[in-house]
Amino acid sequence: MRLHLENNFSNNLPADLIETNETRQVVNACFSYVNPKIPSNPKLIHASNETAKLLGLSKEDTESDLFLNYFSGKELIPNSRPYSMNYAGHQFGNWAGQLGDGRAILLAEIKSNKQIYALQLKGAGSTPYSRRADGLAVLRSSIREHLCSEAMFHLGVPTTRSLSLILTGDEVLRDVLYDGNPEYEKGAIVCRVAPSFIRFGNFELFAAQNDLKTLQQLTDYTIKQHFPEVTSTGVTKYLDFFKTVADKTCEMIVHWQRVGFVHGVMNTDNMSILGLTIDYGPYGWLEDYNYNWTPNTTDNEHRRYRFENQPSIAQWNLYHLANALYPLIKEAKPLERILADFKKKYYFKYIEMMRAKLGLQQEYKEDERLIASLEKVLQISETDMTIFFRELSWVKKNDSAGSALANIHEAFYKPEEIKKELLKSWGRWFEKYLKRLNLETVSDADRKTKMDSTNPKYVLRNYMAQLAIDAANNEDYSILEELYELLKNPYSEQTEQEKWYAKRPDWARDKIGCSRLSCSS
Repeated sequence: MRLHLENNFSNNLPADLIETNETRQVVNACFSYVNPKIPSNPKLIHASNETAKLLGLSKEDTESDLFLNYFSGKELIPNSRPYSMNYAGHQFGNWAGQLGDGRAILLAEIKSNKQIYALQLKGAGSTPYSRRADGLAVLRSSIREHLCSEAMFHLGVPTTRSLSLILTGDEVLRDVLYDGNPEYEKGAIVCRVAPSFIRFGNFELFAAQNDLKTLQQLTDYTIKQHFPEVTSTGVTKYLDFFKTVADKTCEMIVHWQRVGFVHGVMNTDNMSILGLTIDYGPYGWLEDYNYNWTPNTTDNEHRRYRFENQPSIAQWNLYHLANALYPLIKEAKPLERILADFKKKYYFKYIEMMRAKLGLQQEYKEDERLIASLEKVLQISETDMTIFFRELSWVKKNDSAGSALANIHEAFYKPEEIKKELLKSWGRWFEKYLKRLNLETVSDADRKTKMDSTNPKYVLRNYMAQLAIDAANNEDYSILEELYELLKNPYSEQTEQEKWYAKRPDWARDKIGCSRLSCSS
C-alpha cells in the first residue's frame, strides 16, 4: 500500500512551537503536532472502496493489516507528522473563542490522480484543543458519520467523504442526553477525507487574536491551494475569494434544502471554506415537511438550526467570515454587497431547484406562488417530504386533481385526516399544478425521468441509521453494509430494497437516535 505524501498545509503555515499535548491556548499557529492514541484492539468494520479508489488504494489495500494500523492510529504513515488544526468559532450565535480539532487528528495530506486529499481521523484521542473532553468517539456517532458522508456524496450534495470505520477495542464513557446518566460505549474511529478541512473559524481565530500576519498567510495559502479560479491580486483577490466562498456555500445549502437535510449544528467552526458539508453530528432528514424541525436536542428551545433557518444561518456565518477577512480588505461596502447578493442568489437558486423538483422546465413568474402555496399545504398535513416528491412524478398532465392527489396518498402519515378542508386545500393546489404542467412541452415520461433524478427515493433516515447502530452494537454489521450499498444509488428504484422506501415507523417517532440526537459522541 503506497500513499504519496504532500503535506502542503503543515509545510506552508506556522506550527505551534509547543509539542506537548496538554490543553492550552495556542497563538500564532495554524496547527499543533499531535499523535493519535494507540487503540488496544482495532478492528475494521467497513471501508468505502470508492473513497479508497480516490486515494489510489485497492480493495486488497483496505483489507490489509497496514490499512487497519494506519487508519486506526496504531501506526503512523511513514514520514508523516500528524497534527490538529487551530480555529475558533461562533456556537449557537455566541463567540466561543478558540476551539480547534478537539477530537480530530489529520494524519497526512496525500496526492492521488493529481488531487490533494487530507486524511483525518475523528475519535483518535486528545489534542491541545480537547478542552475538558477525551478526544474519542463512539460507535454510534461514527456509524452515522461514515454512512452519511457517503450517502450525501451519492445524493450529489457537496460533502467530505469517509474512508473507513474502525472499532478501537476501547470503551468510552458518554452521557448521551446530558442528563447525568453516562454509560460506557464502544469506541470507534472514522477516517474523513476532503481536499481540506479549513473552516470559517480558522480565519475568525486570527482576526480575533489580531494576528494579521497569520491571517494573511492562511488566506493566501487557501486561495493558492484551493481556489485556482481566483486570479486577481491585492484587495480584489480577497473580495473574489469571499465571493467564491459565498457562492459555494449557497450551492451547498440549496442541495440541503433539496433533499431535506438538516445539519443540526451550523456553528461557524462547522462551516467548510470549500462549501462542503462537514461534521456530521446530530443531523437528520425531514420526515414530515416541518420547517421548524431540528434534530439537535441542544437546540430544542430556540431551534436556531431548524430546517427553515439554514439559508439565513449560512448568511449569518458568512457575515462573521467577512468580519474576519475585513482587516485584509479594509472596506465594508464590497463585503456587504456580497452578503446581500447571497440572499438574492439563494432565492433564485431555490426557486430554480423547486421547479426541478416539481418537473417544471420553463420559467413562469407564477411558479413562485405555486411553490409557496405547496409549502403551506405540505405543512398543514403531516406529509413525508421524500415520498411526496418521489410519488409526484407519477402525476400526468391529463389527470384530474383527485387522481393526482391519489398518487401521493402514501406520503401522508395520517391519511384518514386528509378530508374536508385539508382535502379542499390539496385539491386546489393540484388544480393549479396540473394547469401549470400543461404549459410544459416535455412528455409525462420524460418529466418523470428528470424528476426522479432530482428527488431521491432513498435517504438516510435517522431510524435507518439507528437500526444499523443497534445491530452493530451486537456485532452484526449486515444492516450497515446493506444501507451503504442502498445509498450508493439513492435515485434508483432498487425494487428489492423497497422496505427502506417507507415513512418513519411509529416506534421511531420519539425514540432517542431516531427523532432526537445530542452532540454527544
